[in-house]
Formats: sequence, structure tokens, C-alpha cells
Amino acid sequence: MTEAVVDFFKDFGMIGMFIHSFIDAIIFPIPAFFSQVSLSMIDPSFALWLATIGFIACLLGTPFGYWLGKALGVTVLQKFVKKRWIDAAASLFNRNGEVAILIGAFTPIPFKVFTVLAGVFTFSLWKLLLYAALGRAVKFYAVGVIFYIYGRASEYFVMTYLTPLIGGVAILLGMIIYIQRKVNKKKHKRSNNDGQSISS
Repeated sequence: MTEAVVDFFKDFGMIGMFIHSFIDAIIFPIPAFFSQVSLSMIDPSFALWLATIGFIACLLGTPFGYWLGKALGVTVLQKFVKKRWIDAAASLFNRNGEVAILIGAFTPIPFKVFTVLAGVFTFSLWKLLLYAALGRAVKFYAVGVIFYIYGRASEYFVMTYLTPLIGGVAILLGMIIYIQRKVNKKKHKRSNNDGQSISS
């Protein structure tokens, strides 16, 4: 099924890339990553253009996924996405929304899970767009740059190793953000306690 869908979008070239990336951010079950790789294989010299088109389309689709989540909730996700992905994303959101989106933008968990759940949990749309832009830019342009530089020979590396590698970087970033917030909270709490001690 994945191969048939990718072949369909591939026939439309860059327009197909735009459409696939746009609906991928809303509800479509097959990630635009596969179309990007497939189209980059045809002509690696256009790989950076494909990355740009995919990135822009993803950001344009993100608010629609968010509003879908606000309107219909998790019910719509369960029809298209595996339950384990929903549970994993929801668990991340409950702990820390910003970190969840940042990690989700990098990892194999379909990004529409995070856009829809952001709406379900009434997370800030602007923060969603900010963290989505950061994470998706890295993922789209990592594929684009590798294909642009190394050409068709990079297919095996991109398909086999790139996603776990980027996922590891995302988890590391998420841990840094989480630890920094914990430290800032402790500092803030300590300064409040010191202020109360002085006033008393």
C-alpha cells in the first residue's frame, strides 16, 4: 500500500510532494518522508527544493491537524493511526508538550499524531508551529542535503540509519530542555523562598 501511494504522488513530482506533506500533517497515515526519498532518487539535484516544498507544506497543514484535534478529538486518530503511537504521543504530551512536539517532529511517530493531540489538549497553536518548524526543518533538510551531496548512493543510509540518528538527537535535545526547565523551576522556587524569608 505504501509503495502504491508513494508511486501515485511521485507521478505528480513536486506538486505530489507538496500535497503528500500537507495531508501528512493533518491525518494521512503514510509519512511524506517516503515521497521525499523517492523523488530525491529520481533527480538528487532537486533534493533541496523537495525539502523546502515538503517543509512549507507541512507547516501549512499543521494548523488544520490542530483544528481537527480540537473539533473531533482522539476518535479520528484511532481510525488512521496505530494505538501504540497515540499512547506514546499522549504520554509525552502529558509530561511536557513542547518537548513532545520537538521529539515528535524528528521521530518515526507520524507527525499528525502530535498536531491532532495538540488540538485535543488545547496546546498553544503558535508554540506548536514554532517547535514543528524547528523539528521538521531538520528532518526535511537532512534528507535533502544528504541526497544533494551524495546522490542516489545515499538511499540506503537515509532509509536505514537517518531516522534513528535524528530521533536520538531529538531525544537528547528534549532531555536538555527538560533538565533546563527543572533547574529554572528550582531556582525560581528558591528565590521565592528567600524573598519570603527576608520579608518575615
